[in-house]
Formats: sequence, C-alpha cells, structure tokens
Amino acid sequence: MGYGVVMSGRTPAAAAGPDATAFVVFAREGYAQATLDAIAAEARVAKHTIYNHFGDKQTLLRAAIAAEADRAMAKNLAAVDRLRDYDGDLRVTLEDVGRQLVACYCDERGWALRRLLYAEINQFPDLLDIITGRASDPVTEALADRLARLALAGHLRGGDPAAAAEQLAALLTGSLEARCRYGTRVISPAEQHAVARAAVDTFLHAFGTASGPAATTVATAALA
Repeated sequence: MGYGVVMSGRTPAAAAGPDATAFVVFAREGYAQATLDAIAAEARVAKHTIYNHFGDKQTLLRAAIAAEADRAMAKNLAAVDRLRDYDGDLRVTLEDVGRQLVACYCDERGWALRRLLYAEINQFPDLLDIITGRASDPVTEALADRLARLALAGHLRGGDPAAAAEQLAALLTGSLEARCRYGTRVISPAEQHAVARAAVDTFLHAFGTASGPAATTVATAALA
C-alpha cells in the first residue's frame, strides 16, 4: 500500500540514478509494495545493475533516503546562506530566510521523505539517523553559525546559538504538519510568508536586542 504520494511525473532516467528513482517508487508505492523490478524498469537499467550497486532492497532504501536527505540539505543550506547577505534590516533578512526554509519544508519531495520515514521507522529506525545526520543537523548547525555571527556583531542577544537556531527552526516548522495535513494540503505562498513572519516576530522578541527590530515594532505599536 502506498502513502498517497503524488509525485510530479516519473523520474527521467537520464537525469537521476537508481537511488533517486528508487525514492520516487518507494514514496509512491511504499517499501513493502515497491519491487526492484519496478525500480529497475523506471530507472531504465537492468535489475542486476541495481543488485550490483546496492545488493538488496533494504540497502537501496537507505541509499535512496540518503540521496534525498542530501538534496533537502542542499536546498535548506542555500536558504540559510542568505543570512550572509544581511544588509542592515534584520527582520527583512530573517523573514526572507524563514520564507525559504518554510518553502523547503513544504516541498513535495520533502513531505514524501517524511511520510516514508514515518511509515518505515519501526522497521528501519536507522533511517532517522540518516536524515538527521545528512540534513537536519547540518542545517541547524549552519543556522546556529549565522546567528552566532549576528550576535557577535550586536544584532542579536548573546547566548547559545545552537538553542537559538533550534528555537527559530521550531517556530518556522512547528505548525506546518497541521497546516499542510502531512503534505496533503498545499498552502499558498502568502500563508507560508505569514508563518515565516510570525515566527521571526516571536524569535526577535526573544533574541532581538533592545534597539533591534523587535523593540522598534513594540515602540511603534505603543505609539499607534
């Protein structure tokens, strides 16, 4: 039984290896129902080629999850890297980064990855380690590094940057599973932006400086 995943078409064999194709098939059909014959046919390779590269279906699943986690990490790191372009308006910069991270979280393949993890984690608990080690942890560490630099420059309060990164990530993504109904409901760019804006507002009230954008917002509201 599959997981209700509607991926956008088939994976072109010329553009993806067997592990990427396998991810599409696993996400669409479910691990138990996906066959190496189907994966080989969709990847347009011989079945023995998959056996030669991966050995068995479990190894292929892990390789497919790892490859997809790497793809997700690259997209999220590109979003976090926007903090390099801080130009003096911290709120605007954080909202831009937050909006990009929310979009990454709501990505069709991102939902497929999480649903596949939820479905198979009892049988393959190490899949969580693959995803956290190759995607979640590196992104949180990169975000912590950027926030630490902002704190050193006086734009944020000092403290534990790792905790600040975890808090910001939680504020950005905490409501998305309910809003998106585990990826079965598409939320508009406007709603994604609203989530990011609210998350950044709360984050800056906790970690902003006395003269920073959070304080400015409070002062403006008081004068209104």
